[in-house]
Amino acid sequence: MTAVTDQDHTEHADQPGDGDKAGSAGGTTRSASAAASQTAQQERAGNDPHARVQDARDAHMDSTGAWDDGLIARRVNETTDGSQFAATDSRSAAPPAMRPLVYDGALRSRLEALRELVGLSRTRLDSRTLAEAGRVLDEASVRRRLSGQHTVVAIAGATGSGKSQLFNALAGVAISETGVRRPTTAAPIACSWSDGAASLIERLGIPPRLRRRPLPTGDTESRLQGLVLIDLPDHDSAAVQHREHVDRILALVDAVIWVVDPEKYADAVLHERYLRPMAAHAEVMFVVLNQIDRLPGEAADQVLDDLRRLLDEDGIALGEFGEPGTTVLPVSALTGEGLGDLREALGQFVGERGAPARRVSADVDVAAARLWPVYATRRRTGLSEQAREEFADRLADAVGATAAGEAAERAWLRNANRACGTPWLRLWRWYQDHSEPTTGRLPSRTQADEEATARQRVEHAVRTVADRASAGLPVPWAQAVREAAVRGSQGLPEALDELTVRAGVPTGRPPRPGWWPVAVLSQASMTILQFLGGLWLLGQIFQIMSPNLGVPVLLMVIGIVGGPLVEWSCRMAARGPARRYGLEAESRLRKAAAGCGRARVLDPVAAELLRYLEVREQYGRVVGAGR
Repeated sequence: MTAVTDQDHTEHADQPGDGDKAGSAGGTTRSASAAASQTAQQERAGNDPHARVQDARDAHMDSTGAWDDGLIARRVNETTDGSQFAATDSRSAAPPAMRPLVYDGALRSRLEALRELVGLSRTRLDSRTLAEAGRVLDEASVRRRLSGQHTVVAIAGATGSGKSQLFNALAGVAISETGVRRPTTAAPIACSWSDGAASLIERLGIPPRLRRRPLPTGDTESRLQGLVLIDLPDHDSAAVQHREHVDRILALVDAVIWVVDPEKYADAVLHERYLRPMAAHAEVMFVVLNQIDRLPGEAADQVLDDLRRLLDEDGIALGEFGEPGTTVLPVSALTGEGLGDLREALGQFVGERGAPARRVSADVDVAAARLWPVYATRRRTGLSEQAREEFADRLADAVGATAAGEAAERAWLRNANRACGTPWLRLWRWYQDHSEPTTGRLPSRTQADEEATARQRVEHAVRTVADRASAGLPVPWAQAVREAAVRGSQGLPEALDELTVRAGVPTGRPPRPGWWPVAVLSQASMTILQFLGGLWLLGQIFQIMSPNLGVPVLLMVIGIVGGPLVEWSCRMAARGPARRYGLEAESRLRKAAAGCGRARVLDPVAAELLRYLEVREQYGRVVGAGR
């Protein structure tokens, strides 16, 4: 435009003419030219929307001089003279006070829960698993400190979709270069409708030379107040750097306008790489079907319906009936058809000032969905009482609690037999124990074999309880539970051996019941009667005493029969106390073994399960279980 204007001035200067005539008619000629120009502009404005935009720009240039931004190509050649690219014009000497973004209570709660979740999981999950959640937290924190009065919207699309043309149409001036050369857009360009967005644009990494302001057009300027529009390179560009620009900026902007054309709206790269993964961001996305002027008759409606079908298959909610979701609009950036609807939708979207928070909330949804496999489970997890009791029983078997109880019972009975048995029977048993040959006996198990068996039992008990505790947990937490059990089992057999020595069968004589002295006295009386009867008979044999066989024989019979009878009665009476004594010894050893296993294995396992329950609760807050 500037070049054409300069050429017109040159032609008028070269035309010959009378100086007086020019002087006298100069005012009339300029007035007539201005009137003709205004009439021509009005006629063009009625026929061509682009002519209206260009005439508005010409009027602005006539009133304020050439616009500083001018025409800029997105492909920046470092060897080109920088004078042909205009610098950004600061419309105000001092930018207005910027109010930071404020998140609502629900979003703040979810972000706090996500932060707690990441903190509790750093020692359990690898950094790659938590990378996306950490990025969301960082970006949410950075975005919260920036302007809450601006909404950053990126225009993305494939090669030849006409996104740069749409960008220029929304801005009201040719800012981004368009043409048949592909790819045309090489670097992102920012266009801000109001001041105070410098920090937001700097966050995107867009240099000042690629920042622009739109052409002020009154109503459009006020409706889009606060909009920061970013024109991105082609997402399917052959240049890797262009795709990197797209991926980087798409992760930072508040909303996205996807521009598709009738030929490539069903492109698999667009749907599989971008739209489907961004299904959670439906509320901050626009899908614009451009170039509808190329579709005859009802073909535009058919393509639009097919586009909606594809978006629905991608899992993207469509906000067609007042519901929150993606807005799908048909436009023609060339003819201006549908641009009014797009400007109105953008104006309402920007005016709500809710896009940044909705974008952060959608990012949290995506991060939570990616963390689902490492936190969520549909099975009931934890250690049941049955599993705890079985673990204690296995440890008790390993330390020989049952055998220790039986040994204590036999010791009690043996002590009772010694105290209450007849002297002759005890002497006979002693003789049998010492006269029995050692040949033919089964060899007893060595101590080393018993220790190996006990160690195997302990390892099996630990492995079993770890498997039961980790059943149903996500893989990282199940691994953490098993590792906690293995760490606790180190040194457990040795600790159980020491425990067995301290809490096993007590040394010394077992406690005696109250009837024990009576039984001992009765057995002693029976023995004395036998001795008295025998001495009486001997005295009669040696004629020391008068003959009387009845009394001594009766005394001996009473002693001989009463001794075994007292022993048998004591044995029957001793079974109950001996059994209780053995059970007490077994229970004491079982409790000691269970306490040792609980302190070394069950408590660490329970701590891991409690940590998982805590992170599971935080994860529930992140996904918005109460929403």
